[in-house]
Amino acid sequence: MRQTSLTLAGALVGASDAGGAAAVSSEKRLRELVDAHYDFVWRSLRRLGVRVGDVDDAVQHVFLVASRKLEAIAPGRERSFLYQTALRVAADSRRARKRRREVAGEDQEEVLDQAPGAEDLMDLRRAREKLDLILDGMTLDLRAVFTLFELDQLTLTQIAALLEVPRGTVASRLRRARVEFFDRAARLTGRGKKGAAT
Repeated sequence: MRQTSLTLAGALVGASDAGGAAAVSSEKRLRELVDAHYDFVWRSLRRLGVRVGDVDDAVQHVFLVASRKLEAIAPGRERSFLYQTALRVAADSRRARKRRREVAGEDQEEVLDQAPGAEDLMDLRRAREKLDLILDGMTLDLRAVFTLFELDQLTLTQIAALLEVPRGTVASRLRRARVEFFDRAARLTGRGKKGAAT
């Protein structure tokens, strides 16, 4: 991904207006932004439900927005700005995917590579499919907090700063997200409330 981030930075800088010391300073800041946060943005978009085939375009969109609003991004708040932008891009991507399904009349899930492999790779693939299915059913607010806490292992305080919401809101969303996650997982595996009573 490192080479991709360098290519992206070059493309974005090339697309920006040229002119003077301010442009050089903006170019430098944008390159630093891409280098420092590319992997984080890519992972975040993927975990927020952007399909593998669409992630690179979504990352480019996030950094394009950042390049246009570079002067408005306060130093030290870059990661938060990028995550907030990634949330909006992921929401747009999910809405677009839903519209495509409605137009096509069927679910157009991405085709998984069915090349023969080890049994454990198949188990991992099935687990990832189940995780994606569960996360796709969650609202973006709950999914964001859940993935940041459970997968990225950020603290509640870090998540609150990233999302620019109170820590209590993060804790509340995390509780709701966990309940929803485990309820969906139980239904998916057939161990819902009906199965628990028997």
